[in-house]
Amino acid sequence: MHVIISPLELVITYVLRVGRWIATGAIAVMVAVILLQVFFRYVLNNALAWPDEAARFCMLWMTGLMAPSAYRWGGFVSIDMFQEFLGRRAGIIFNLCILVISFAVLVIALQLGIKHIKSGWLFNSSSLKIPMQLIGGDPIRLKLAWMYMSVYVGFIGMIVVNVEMILKNLHMLFTDADYGEVPDQRVMSAE
Repeated sequence: MHVIISPLELVITYVLRVGRWIATGAIAVMVAVILLQVFFRYVLNNALAWPDEAARFCMLWMTGLMAPSAYRWGGFVSIDMFQEFLGRRAGIIFNLCILVISFAVLVIALQLGIKHIKSGWLFNSSSLKIPMQLIGGDPIRLKLAWMYMSVYVGFIGMIVVNVEMILKNLHMLFTDADYGEVPDQRVMSAE
């Protein structure tokens, strides 16, 4: 089992790291666009039409790309006292049950995400356009599906991370393996 988990963990670590870098860029663009809008609105008294939607686009992609890392690191709200109370073997079995339920929920969410993307091809963004006039063409309105894909990408990432966690828990259930800290984990907590 370790032969499967090690390369999978390595690939997931790399892909999530790239996603976090892209998400960091999305945050930077979002902040820049918001500051630009503040300048135009309050200094020049001439608000732009597109920055609000561009910031929302960046925020959705940042969320979709960061959610799998947060899920892998245990960054969502969790109460693990019960699992610790059960002991190692019963705690792993309990954790596996929760992971299987989470997997089912994520698969349903992925199916809903696909439907949402399909409807997004029907609608154009109200203000975001690809500036084709720079090369002599007419501007092309961005389809909303490109924004909605962020949710789909996030759910795919979370499903892959969920499968990794299920495999690790199965391996720990039948052996004395202990995976310890997740690679690249950033620990934050509220005490």
